[in-house]
Amino acid sequence: MTISADRRVCFIGDSYVAGVGDPEHRGWVGRVVAGWPVTAYNLGVRRDTTEDVRKRLPAETGVRWVVGCDNRLVVSFGVNDTTEVDGAVRVAPERSVANLRGIADDMAAQGVPLLVIGPAPVADAEQNDRIEELDALFDEAVFPYVSVFGALAVERDWMRAVTLGDGAHPGAEGYALLAELVLPAWEDWLR
Repeated sequence: MTISADRRVCFIGDSYVAGVGDPEHRGWVGRVVAGWPVTAYNLGVRRDTTEDVRKRLPAETGVRWVVGCDNRLVVSFGVNDTTEVDGAVRVAPERSVANLRGIADDMAAQGVPLLVIGPAPVADAEQNDRIEELDALFDEAVFPYVSVFGALAVERDWMRAVTLGDGAHPGAEGYALLAELVLPAWEDWLR
């Protein structure tokens, strides 16, 4: 089988995918793709949940992927699912997992390689408990999965950057740390 030289990777998810808070405007996605022969589409949308991403995924990828190309998908979301609104999380954990599994099943049916990057910690201990739980559920649900929560939760520079930012998003230094965690899986996945 011949692999196309036209490798198209859609990165879809929330504000972490978009790189919100990075004054360099690269986020982790821009740092991970640097130097790789890919066409990268950053499809991160602030406040998006797993529900939102699953709904918009077909339209977003449909205009970017071409038959005969090496089309791939990187998904990263979950923090917004764990945000409480009026005393309840925006998306229940079992529904978040169902959304992720649905995306994984859809990509498998289309023959599209999938890489999933887990949610990152924020500056709220109670929400971090919910994020950590969701991270574990995601890790059980799909492969390949890159869990970043545990490493970042104990990383002083990440937690400092998030706290100094808006409580959720780091600056350039934080996104560089996140990219370092993603890079080994990214390299393996592209090979």
